[in-house]
Amino acid sequence: MDVHIVSVNAGRAEAMKIGARTVTTGIRKGPVERGYVGPLGLAGDVVADVENHGGLDQALYVYSSEDYAWWAGELGGAPEPGTFGENLTLSSFGPGEVRIGDRFKVGPALIEATAPRIPCSVFATRMGEQEWVKRFAVARRPGIYARVVEPGTVRRGDTIRKL
Repeated sequence: MDVHIVSVNAGRAEAMKIGARTVTTGIRKGPVERGYVGPLGLAGDVVADVENHGGLDQALYVYSSEDYAWWAGELGGAPEPGTFGENLTLSSFGPGEVRIGDRFKVGPALIEATAPRIPCSVFATRMGEQEWVKRFAVARRPGIYARVVEPGTVRRGDTIRKL
């Protein structure tokens, strides 16, 4: 099975209205040609809520095209890479389940799974669905947060290898 990077995604800071409050977020991510991943994440990507996101153990959010394909059936169309706010969209996580501590060689970089994603109100607003947090959690397709063990510049098409 050829496992590779489908998309490298970065976001800019933007204001988002959630109920009566306005927050700054970087959840809307779009493809970039390549990106340097270091201990604090993808260079040029905005992490606006540093209390709940980012840092050494959540440097990257990684999602798979296989899970997007599943969501396509649920949502009536395939979401574009980056829709869920991930920095790296992989073709797959490879065979078997992903567990905390699993390591992946991503092009020249090495990342380690640290936690599943926990959905939030910003994500629900991004998806335009009030019950999204529950729906996403029930689907059990969270993607992973990862720390960067060995930094490097990653590109679309780079090979992924689970170690």
